[in-house]
Formats: sequence, structure tokens, C-alpha cells
Amino acid sequence: MDTVTTQALADVLAFNPLDVKGLLATFGLVGVLAIIFAETGLLVGFFFPGDSLLFLAGVAASPVASEILEGVDPMPIAVLLIGAPICAIVGAQLGHFLGARYGPRMFNKPESKLFKREYVEKAEYYFNKFGAPKAVVLARFIPIVRTFLNPVAGMLGMPTRKFFVWNVIGAILWTDGILLLGYLLAKKITDAIPAEKIDSYILPFVFLIILISLIPIFVEVFRTRREKKRLAAEGLAEAGAVRVTTPPTRAVGSASVPPSTSYGPDNHAR
Repeated sequence: MDTVTTQALADVLAFNPLDVKGLLATFGLVGVLAIIFAETGLLVGFFFPGDSLLFLAGVAASPVASEILEGVDPMPIAVLLIGAPICAIVGAQLGHFLGARYGPRMFNKPESKLFKREYVEKAEYYFNKFGAPKAVVLARFIPIVRTFLNPVAGMLGMPTRKFFVWNVIGAILWTDGILLLGYLLAKKITDAIPAEKIDSYILPFVFLIILISLIPIFVEVFRTRREKKRLAAEGLAEAGAVRVTTPPTRAVGSASVPPSTSYGPDNHAR
């Protein structure tokens, strides 16, 4: 398995989500939007379970929400599809602004239960591995990294306008993609699992969805490796062509000079 894939998978597996169903039941729609903003814009929001929260919010907006999420109020899917990406975009832009404005001072903090230097290093790893645009999009699908990459991008000097474009793309793919997964799969969940057993299956199912959200990482790793192989093959071919076409030298006295005779169309033997 590729190093980047292994790193991304480890980051997801190491993440311990909160009680997502409890969050939905307690804070409802406003809580979902606030958490999405905090997770992407505030360093202290890195521990929020954005992926599973979005998925279950999509389920809560489905016609079968009451069968799956007892005690959770139904949510309007249109408001989620518009509000969640907006909160994610605004939050990330705030993170970028703070990184550009305050730079390393944001991260020069002593180790604590909430803040660890390794979180910043993870964000820098993806930023350097994929380059700024791809990292901004792909980081959306990796817990913790999606929080810290935004200020890291600002600290490393990624232009605000360029960041905004990729921020919008990443936010829409992440929020609306996972919301729609939950919304569209909710009915299939009720068809496949008896109502009395849904509670015991829903969290493993959410975890599977989180792993599926890593597909963009897998695709990008595959494309990167294929591109490297192609460039390597082209490099070998060019090197071989140079060896074939470069005329041999011949010694004349103590110096080595190329043959003087050329039979190209513009040069004739004399």
C-alpha cells in the first residue's frame, strides 16, 4: 500500500468520533452547521466528527429518518445542502486568514490534550505531497487535517483567491457528497436491517462511509503513481534516443571531435 494511502487511512482509524446521534438530538440543524464551521475554521474544532455528522444529518433529512434516528428531529435537506458548504467555506477561509495573519505564532504552543504538533505536521505533509490546490480539496475528507491545513495554507503563503476557489470545490464535494449519501442510502438501510437492530448497525455503517470518503485520496495516489511511471518511461525513452542519435567521437591527434560528415537533407558530403 502506498505511503500516502497508509497515512490517510491511519489518520481516519485513529480518529475517535463523539456521540454523533447525541449531537444531532441535542443541537439539531443549527448544531450541524455550527460544528461544520468550527471544525474547518477554529483550531479547537478539530475533534468534531464532521464526516459521520454529515452522513447522519443526511439520514435525518430522509423520509425514513424516524425509523433510523429515534429522538432526532427531521432536517430539511435543501437547507443542509446550501448551509453546510457555506459554513465549511467560511470556516476554512477564516482558518486561512488566521494562518496568513498570525503565521507560526498560531502553532507555537506547548503540547496539550487539545493541541499537538503532530496535527500541524500532518497538514504540512499533505500540503507538500499533493501541492496546494489538491491538498485543500483532499484534506476535506481527512479528520484533523481538514482543520489544520487551512491555517497552514495561509501560513505558507497560498494566495487568498486561489485558496478560495479550491476551498469552494472541496467544501461542496465534501459536505454535499456525504449529505446526499446519507439521504439516498437511508431507505436502503431500513430495507436491509430490521428496525430493532438499526442502532447496533448504524455506527459501523457510518464508519464504512467515512472510509469510503477516502476514495478521493486513493484516486489521487493512483493518478500520481501512474503519472510518475509515465514520466519515468518517457525519461528512459528520451535517454535512449539521445544515446542512439548522438554521433560517436573519433580521435584526431590528442583531441576528440565528432565526425565532419553529415548526410541530413541540408548537408551534403563533399
